[in-house]
Amino acid sequence: MKYVVVLGDGMADWKIEALGNKTCLEAAKTPTLDKLAPFSEVGLCKTVPDGLKPGSDVANMAVLGFNPLKYYTGRSPLEAVSMGIALKDSDVTLRCNLVTLSEGGAYDEKIMVDYAAGDIPTADADELIKYLKPHLESDKFKLYTGISYRHCLVAANGVFGHELTPPHDFTGKPVTWHLPKGENASLYLEMMKRSYDLLKDHPINLKRKAEGKKPANSIWLWGEGTKPALENYEAVYGKKGGLISAIDLVRGIGMLAGLKIIEVAGATGNYKTDFEGKAKAAARELLNGLDFVYIHIDAPDECGHHADHAHKIYSIEQIDTKVIKTLTDEFNAAGEDFAILVCPDHSTPCAHTTHTAEPVPYLLYTNKRSISNGAIRYTEGEAAKTGEYVADGYKLIEKLFSL
Repeated sequence: MKYVVVLGDGMADWKIEALGNKTCLEAAKTPTLDKLAPFSEVGLCKTVPDGLKPGSDVANMAVLGFNPLKYYTGRSPLEAVSMGIALKDSDVTLRCNLVTLSEGGAYDEKIMVDYAAGDIPTADADELIKYLKPHLESDKFKLYTGISYRHCLVAANGVFGHELTPPHDFTGKPVTWHLPKGENASLYLEMMKRSYDLLKDHPINLKRKAEGKKPANSIWLWGEGTKPALENYEAVYGKKGGLISAIDLVRGIGMLAGLKIIEVAGATGNYKTDFEGKAKAAARELLNGLDFVYIHIDAPDECGHHADHAHKIYSIEQIDTKVIKTLTDEFNAAGEDFAILVCPDHSTPCAHTTHTAEPVPYLLYTNKRSISNGAIRYTEGEAAKTGEYVADGYKLIEKLFSL
């Protein structure tokens, strides 16, 4: 038996008036899921425990089968692990976004125009981070380049417990009420202000503006954490596993759990990603010896953050036809028994443009037998109607492995 999780990050949504009061899942054309749903268990799962924020870090950890209340130590250290940064127990890490702020006026009155700086290419971002390093680094603080707009700051012998707001939580709004608070707040704010002064007229940003693109004119610090530790996946679940993701934090979770990180050319973390390439890579690894692969697809989440329901629907349709259909076709052609779990980690409603913590819909299917509980489609509404509910999100994986 082969096991797959297809994780559509932020795929769940609220009803959208422009879609005739349908969610993106309801509006999307999903012939593969429509075919599987009547033979599947469909229900709701609480992936974000009470007391924790609905981040992709917490929620993906839960869907992978790790209790966030036990293992979660912050977002940025997971990304740091993926980036190959050797962390000491005394280090505190922070996510360092390259963002687009409005021009003119005082820093604390600027608008958060884009938390992702127009999805700046990694090569350009790397040049900007390297430019900032001699100006912002010290014996205490070190900057590291990640992917696209996602980077990392490490504070040696750092303190923990600041109030740092994710920039995607207030896109289009003033930064005024979201500036750093806590013991090192003045240091972090000074770094952010200094970065704006340094980056606003950098040649890369002048070129981006001339091309009609958003400049990466500031860093934004958030998501602090300390060095985490996860148990080995095969030791816990008895499955030799792999993970596919273009996102550092998800790759970091996989690395800490001892999962094989499967590289896919063209995996971008947005709706222009190679959907089919991810599915084919997963099928190849499974048919060549792995028991389990976790396929993380960030595209729906990115579209939700940008209030882009059209491309969110497109992403869901690509997941249906290029990922789920490809997987089922590959397994059926090989005569391989399989079980698949389809779910988001959390909701990213287009109307809200950030994550929410309500339970998310899941679908469990196996080609061995029908496990129908009455659902006719995979949507939020159908999941709610079945009455199936997993209160502890980290236990959902046990349902998959029991098929």
